[in-house]
Amino acid sequence: MRTIDGAYRRGANRDMEKSDREQHDHFLRLFMEHEEMLRLFVRSLLFNMEESREVMQEVAVVLWRKFDSSLDSDSFRRWAFGVARMEALAFRRDRARDRHLFGDDVAELLGCTVQDEADRLDHERNALETCVRKLRPDQRELLQSAYQPGAKLKDLAKTLGWTSMTLYKKLHRIRLQLMECAKRELAAEDYS
Repeated sequence: MRTIDGAYRRGANRDMEKSDREQHDHFLRLFMEHEEMLRLFVRSLLFNMEESREVMQEVAVVLWRKFDSSLDSDSFRRWAFGVARMEALAFRRDRARDRHLFGDDVAELLGCTVQDEADRLDHERNALETCVRKLRPDQRELLQSAYQPGAKLKDLAKTLGWTSMTLYKKLHRIRLQLMECAKRELAAEDYS
């Protein structure tokens, strides 16, 4: 019986390890998706890069410790911003002896503003992605070539057999088309 029980426990451990890995992977995907905005948010509350790094480390620890794997991306973002706000305020309270800090009311106002801005930027990014998908394939390819890292428009124009001015004009027309499309998308969402 002992070997059967031991084998059962080893199998349960592997299942538990797999479950832990899946939860960890889910957390990392969500955290990485929102990390940049969280960093900006914390930075806006603290005004000091070193302090914001310290708080972000604590935010990551708290988020992982209290992570609920049933959270979707939007729920995670709202929860993570709340945790970040609380951690930043706790950090500020601990440093309250420094007279150069703004009050908690100013930090709270800045935090709300940054979170609202993050929501707005998410909507704009989604609208832009929708509009890029609506472009003709040749237009999408031109955008991708022009805006890939290290791309030089002069070299791209030469490769395409165009003058630099022709390339600039084509890109300008595509950008205008994207801007108009994004405005329509945001208006349809009533988020302009």
